[in-house]
Amino acid sequence: QSIGEPGTQLTMRTFHVGGAASRTSAANSVQVRNKGTVRFHNVKTVQHAKGHLVSVSRSGEIGIADELGRERERYKLPYGASILLKDGELVEAGGIVATWDPHTHPLVTEVAGKARFSQIADGVTATSKTDDATGMTTVEILPVTARPASGKDLRPAIVLDTTDGGEQFYFLPQNTIVTVRDGETIGVGDVIGRVPQESSRTRDITGGLPRVADLFEARKPKEHAILAEVSGIVSFGKETKGKNRLVITPDDGSEIYEELIPKWRQINVFEGEHVNRGETISDGPQNPHDILRLKGEVALTNYIVNEVQDVYRLQGVKINDKHIEVIVRQMLRKVDIIDGGDTSFIKGEQVDYIRVVQENQAVLAQNKFPAKFERQLMGITKASLSTDSF
Repeated sequence: QSIGEPGTQLTMRTFHVGGAASRTSAANSVQVRNKGTVRFHNVKTVQHAKGHLVSVSRSGEIGIADELGRERERYKLPYGASILLKDGELVEAGGIVATWDPHTHPLVTEVAGKARFSQIADGVTATSKTDDATGMTTVEILPVTARPASGKDLRPAIVLDTTDGGEQFYFLPQNTIVTVRDGETIGVGDVIGRVPQESSRTRDITGGLPRVADLFEARKPKEHAILAEVSGIVSFGKETKGKNRLVITPDDGSEIYEELIPKWRQINVFEGEHVNRGETISDGPQNPHDILRLKGEVALTNYIVNEVQDVYRLQGVKINDKHIEVIVRQMLRKVDIIDGGDTSFIKGEQVDYIRVVQENQAVLAQNKFPAKFERQLMGITKASLSTDSF
């Protein structure tokens, strides 16, 4: 009912055709709009010597909950952000919760120790520059293409010799500016290098009804975000023409996952780093099918509801979430059978979710094998045409 409110129809249609390309000035802090309690979601932190926390997770988010415990706002926390408040602390409206440098990506230590340079050789894998104004010397890691033959296979790294006699390796990606000296003592949460970030890509904002239609039709956006398919350690394999080879070695020892990513895509993860399944590897608009596959149906429902609500909020239209949730439920109605088990389903068949669940319960009651299935996301046009009644 409220989705079809006529006043919004006209304005929204004309308001948004031909989305403007917006250059967002790079955000460098989280400033909250409402008073509330700080909540961390999926945030890993280390305690810095100066007392603040430093975020060492990529897909962390900070939420602000009001006194009833409802979450009013949510912000993404980049890797290496300084967090000024702890989980569960109160923040006033307009307070700043976290800050970071928008133009570089820091490499943050998670242990304390003595820095030792490994395979960082001037003129081979790195160049040192002296700033005339300040007299400071910085070391910058050369891109593989700019290195002499002897440096092609070397992997520059900073090794931290920890107090308990262990070693921690931090591999340095190309163009890293090293901010520590050889032999320097490093504390927890210190920045040992910074990778310059390209200025924020222009984001195409299509708003209004075309945007809502895209969401409900479950269209894949162009150049969508690349997410990690498995949890594990990242490394980069042999490069092919115009593409980087990303390799993830899973924690559980299962098969290694490889993916080719075009070179012009900016990759947010570094060699030797740990990623969790569903974490962002390269930024871009979200692909709803990926969210469903890697993060589950709850994350997908939240995503679609929030995105649709954003469009209507812009017009000052209040819609109860349930109206959108009903539609999402219809979009998630079908499943793909991966393995039929002892049920009557065949591999590759598309069946209603409810039917599979009922049949699986019946089969389990007889101590036989249930069917394995994967949830499917369908656009509303396709979903409405694939009903039994049609």
